[in-house]
Amino acid sequence: MTAQKRIIDLSRKVEPAPGPEHQRLEIRYERHEDTAEYVAMRLECEVGDLPGGLGWANEYVTLGTHVGTHMDAPWHYHPVSEGKKARTIDEMPVEWFYGDGVVIDMRHKKPGELISTGDLEAALDRIDYELKPFDIVLVMTEADRLWGTPEYWSTFPGLGRESTLWLCNQGIKVMGTDSAGWDRPFKNMTEEFKRTGDASVLWGAHFAGIEKEYCQIEKLTNLDLLPPFGFKVACPPVKVKGASAGWVRPIAILGE
Repeated sequence: MTAQKRIIDLSRKVEPAPGPEHQRLEIRYERHEDTAEYVAMRLECEVGDLPGGLGWANEYVTLGTHVGTHMDAPWHYHPVSEGKKARTIDEMPVEWFYGDGVVIDMRHKKPGELISTGDLEAALDRIDYELKPFDIVLVMTEADRLWGTPEYWSTFPGLGRESTLWLCNQGIKVMGTDSAGWDRPFKNMTEEFKRTGDASVLWGAHFAGIEKEYCQIEKLTNLDLLPPFGFKVACPPVKVKGASAGWVRPIAILGE
């Protein structure tokens, strides 16, 4: 890596944290001393023949595909996308997951507020940037600062149907956020629905994937370390067969 190049990790650790039931995970650790007898049996030797009398370390993880920093596939939003069967995460084209990154700064938006098309356009005007197809758009809200607290799951602004479709219509295939969800928190969507009777506000940003095929990354971090543009993003998800999402460790590459 050259002196001018920097690589910034944009992902969260997969670790237990306070949150809703579907975000629970379990990690069972096997230490080197725990496996010594098994390793000796596999290698047909005595435990004393192993370095320090120790085996190998192992971990067993039970978690959902939407735990930690992950990428949603169109199959998560609906069984149909653009009039065809929605694709699962293992079916998405890998070329979508490397491209020019753009940070859209929404730190001025309050928790629960809608990030509108106008908000996106104004943010791009401020940095004098015009989106192009296959840019990877990262929405910065600073909600990642609440990671590890119950408030993380309900204290962030989010996009809606129109603003998500606007990004899709610019040719954006992958977009992401440093908050827990791409839409607004559930409580804000349901309150608006009860007040207005407008069902389009319910998970509208996700359901936009019925009309336009796209992927979104949730639970990013470190977006404040990035310039508005002029960097690359690499974010291929794990190919879980038939799954609605895959874990991802996105990185930003600066100075390339």
